[in-house]
Amino acid sequence: MVLRNARLPGSDERVDVEIVDGRIRRIGYLGMVGPGIRAVDLAERWLIPGLWDNHVHFSQWAQTARRLDLSGAGSAAEVAALVAARVPDLAAGEGLVGFGFRDGLWPDVPARATLDAVTGPVPAVLISGDLHSCWLNSAALAQHGFADHPTGLLREDDCFAVVRALAAVPDRVMDGWADAAARAAAARGVVGIVEMEMAWNLDTWRRRIQAGTDALRVEFGIYTPQLGRAVEQGLRSGDVIAGTGGLLTVGPYKVITDGSLNTRTAFCFDEYPGLEGQPGSRGSLNVPPEELLDHLRVATEAGIRPAVHAIGDHANSLALDAFERLGCSGSIEHAQLLAPADIARFARLGVVASVQPEHALDDRDVADRYWAGRTDRAFVLASLLRAGATLALGSDAPVAPLDPWVSLAAAVGRTRDGREPWHAEQAISRQAALAASARGRHRVLVGDVADLAVCETDPFVASVGDLRRMPVAATLLAGRFTHDRL
Repeated sequence: MVLRNARLPGSDERVDVEIVDGRIRRIGYLGMVGPGIRAVDLAERWLIPGLWDNHVHFSQWAQTARRLDLSGAGSAAEVAALVAARVPDLAAGEGLVGFGFRDGLWPDVPARATLDAVTGPVPAVLISGDLHSCWLNSAALAQHGFADHPTGLLREDDCFAVVRALAAVPDRVMDGWADAAARAAAARGVVGIVEMEMAWNLDTWRRRIQAGTDALRVEFGIYTPQLGRAVEQGLRSGDVIAGTGGLLTVGPYKVITDGSLNTRTAFCFDEYPGLEGQPGSRGSLNVPPEELLDHLRVATEAGIRPAVHAIGDHANSLALDAFERLGCSGSIEHAQLLAPADIARFARLGVVASVQPEHALDDRDVADRYWAGRTDRAFVLASLLRAGATLALGSDAPVAPLDPWVSLAAAVGRTRDGREPWHAEQAISRQAALAASARGRHRVLVGDVADLAVCETDPFVASVGDLRRMPVAATLLAGRFTHDRL
């Protein structure tokens, strides 16, 4: 196949791109093509490397559209009103699941009694926008084994247990939702994801791919409860799973060492304002340092690359300490608040900063409150790049939309709502943002796998707003169209 009349970002030169056996063989003016070779006219659109989302919870993302949207609520009372309006629409015996509340700046607090007053016996589970807490009414608390919980607001491991239970949808149903979500992602130029769902993702994605979900490459994460199973099966990061057409690959070992900012469980050196002297005033350390070291040692000795969730500055320091003691590379997922001395350690240790730029915009106000005086070292993308670190952009969907253009725009502009950019000194270039979304590439090159996206606008000159809304005309996976609006 030959893609004709393409433009490369930052250039008005028209080129043709020849794809043979799923790879780019030539770039330039190719003249006439031989018989039987398909020629596709890109009509002077811009051709870029296909985009990756380097951190998603895919089943939860696929479910989000089917849950009550709570993202616009500014208080517990407003959430209760949204829930009250939805309850009459539920079928007999149906529970209610909502998603997206962020209570960090609310004037009131979530309480089981508040939900009980509007739900009665209908089980209601409301998941926070950062996935680190969930708010349940009495019926749902009893259903999930927390009948005696005093407030109904579950955090960290208790929350994760409930979220996993909610994902227990019949495979046929969930796989249909996932297929639709995969096609929607391809329509935004996505060619691959790193799956961080808290499950045994190998069987899930092998089943989906073999059933015809073939729009994305998937690198699947492995959590601590499944680590022994993965080691026993001889899985190693980078291994391609047989019978999946090369689409399914073993990804990282994921371990969650702390919580989140909005939930005030991110593990920090300093106490959170208003929590001084209370238990957990510096957040939550979910995995003690020696236990983390043991987990990472098991994974690395088995050839499984670590991916360590760390948001607070103390959690990040401890994660970097573990990488340094073991002498292994990997990634830190989120890396939101960093001690100044730790920024250079990412490059020195070969640890990738796997970051979600849209979170900076979601969290700017709550960070200004709870990390007051420290936000100059929050979401420090430019500082990490200057120090020589490698960035990988993602969404953490459903925390942010599975749309790499949203992440690109947030990384470049540091604003989305007409406000002044938040810490504009940490904005990065369009070229750097694209490379961090495309496995280190910001241009297509001869020899590359033909995982490509076709854009209506030059991403190197588009405004931040246009970058966020970038129309994608086509997406190709190894030269096969997974999205085509040419």
